[in-house]
Amino acid sequence: MSKLKKSTELLGLFGWLIVVFITATIGAIASVDAGEFYSQLEKPSWAPPGWLFGPVWTVLYAFMGIAAWLVWRERYNLNASLKRVHAGLTVFLMQLVLNALWSWLFFSWHLGGWAFVDIVVLWIFIGFTVVGFLGVNKLAALLIAPYLLWVLFAAILNYAVWKMNPALLGS
Repeated sequence: MSKLKKSTELLGLFGWLIVVFITATIGAIASVDAGEFYSQLEKPSWAPPGWLFGPVWTVLYAFMGIAAWLVWRERYNLNASLKRVHAGLTVFLMQLVLNALWSWLFFSWHLGGWAFVDIVVLWIFIGFTVVGFLGVNKLAALLIAPYLLWVLFAAILNYAVWKMNPALLGS
């Protein structure tokens, strides 16, 4: 591997991490008052404490950026299908939009039902991402798997909190 290739790969990794952390930032802007709002909500007994979400999401976003980079760099692999690389990354970027939108729907606009619809569609797109990445790079698919599981948990929590708080999150 040439020096240029290593620097290109490092720039690619940095670029994909930037993309996912821009998504995180867009969600964080919507979540500025999330701690206060979350503390006002009735929650099921199994709901995690509010402070846990930040660290979990930080790890998940890092895994997502690394996974996208692993798929992106396969475009140099002669055995890889450029069509699969492109398709996997396209679905990945689409799910990032749904990811950022959820925070706005739930925390800024207090639309629990629409947030639930968004997170279910997000979960489906993450599933498509896992399948797409699996066809290109198995490690990338494995790195997305915890995100898929966390969003399933978050969808169940979203539904429960929405139903427990119709006055704050709409009926």
